[in-house]
Amino acid sequence: MVRFTTVLFLAACWALPAGAQEMSWQPDMTRQQTYTPHRVSSADPTGANDDSRQVAPGATFTVLDADGPGTISHIWFTIADKEEYHLKRIVLRIYWDGEQTPSVEAPIGDFFGLGLGTYHSWQSQMLSVGSEKALNSFFPMPFGHHARITVTNEGKQPIGDLYYNIDYRTYAHPLPPDTLYFHAQYRQAQPNHGWTNNWTRNQDALVDKKTNLTGDDNYVWMDAKGHGQFVGVTMSVLQNQDSWWGEGDDMFFIDGEKTPSIAGTGSEDYFLGAWDFGGVPFSYPLYGAPVVGEELAGSRSSVYRFHFDSPIPFSKSFKATIERGHANGRSDNFYSVAYWYQAGPHAPYPPLPSVDDRLPAVQPVGGPGNAIAAH
Repeated sequence: MVRFTTVLFLAACWALPAGAQEMSWQPDMTRQQTYTPHRVSSADPTGANDDSRQVAPGATFTVLDADGPGTISHIWFTIADKEEYHLKRIVLRIYWDGEQTPSVEAPIGDFFGLGLGTYHSWQSQMLSVGSEKALNSFFPMPFGHHARITVTNEGKQPIGDLYYNIDYRTYAHPLPPDTLYFHAQYRQAQPNHGWTNNWTRNQDALVDKKTNLTGDDNYVWMDAKGHGQFVGVTMSVLQNQDSWWGEGDDMFFIDGEKTPSIAGTGSEDYFLGAWDFGGVPFSYPLYGAPVVGEELAGSRSSVYRFHFDSPIPFSKSFKATIERGHANGRSDNFYSVAYWYQAGPHAPYPPLPSVDDRLPAVQPVGGPGNAIAAH
C-alpha cells in the first residue's frame, strides 16, 4: 500500500491526466506500466571491470544527457577521491530543457546532506547515504525535453574514481502542462554575523528579550520567484561559539509577506526534535539530526526536514529563513541546501562561493569559547 504522505506529495507534484498513470512518481504496481526505463552509468563500455570515470582538476564531466519527456527517479554516486573535503570541492549541477543556468547547483556532499564535508550514514524518504559512502537521491525529477547532469571537480587533485548510476524513464506523450520542475540551491554563511557577542549563555537576558517579528537578518535557505512549492532543507552547523546553537525560529514568507505566515519556536523544533536533541543523533523518513555535536565551539551538527506530508505552496515568491540563535544573536557557520519544485524559469541563484570559502573552518567571531576554538 502506498503511504499517505507519498500520495499527498504525488498529488502536489503534478496532476495526472486520465490514462497517464505511468507518469506518476511511485507507479501503481497493480497496473501495467508503459514508460520506457533507462539507466546511464559509469559501467566499463568494453564489458570489463573498469567501472568508474576519472575527472581532472578543473574539469566538468557530464553524467547524464537525455531527451524527454521523462523523469529521473534515482541518482547514485560513490566517489574515491584522496583530497580532504572533496565533498565540498566537487559541484553537482542539473539543467532542465536546455536552460543556461542550472536548477540544481550545490557541492555534491551538501546536496546529499553531507554539509560538513565528511561522510556519515543517514536515511530519509528522499535522500540517504548508505554504508561506505553510497550517495542516493530518490527525488522525482521530471523534464519535458531534455535533462543534463554534470559533475565539476574544483579540487586540486583528480577524482580517482567517480561511480554513478542514474535511473530515468521516458514517456510516449508530453508531461502535463502544469508540471513543476525540481530545484535545489546551496547557501552558506561562514560565519553568520550575530548582532552581539556580549552574551554568556542561552537565555541570557541581553539576547532573550530581543524581538524579531519580521525575520530581519535571518539566515536564508532559499528565495524564489514564480510559483511552486517548498519541500525541505538539509543544513549543517559548525559552531564558532559555546552553548546550544539553536533557539532560532524558522520563518517562511509566502508571496511577498512582510511578516511570516509560518513561524516556529526554535531550531530543534523545526527539525522535529526537542530539547537540544538530547545530545543523541536520530534519522527518520521526514526529519532528523544524524550528527549532533557537543554544545561547544568547534562542534558540528547536521539536520534535515522534509515537507512531503504538506509541501508549502507559493504563487509569486517564497523565502525560507531561520534565525541564527534567538533573534540572530549567534555567529556560527551554516551550510544548507533547500529543495523545491516550481515552474520555470527560475530566478538567478546567488553565485556559488569559491571552493576555499566552502571548506568548513572555525571563524574568529568572539563570544563564548571562540578564543580557544580559533587556535
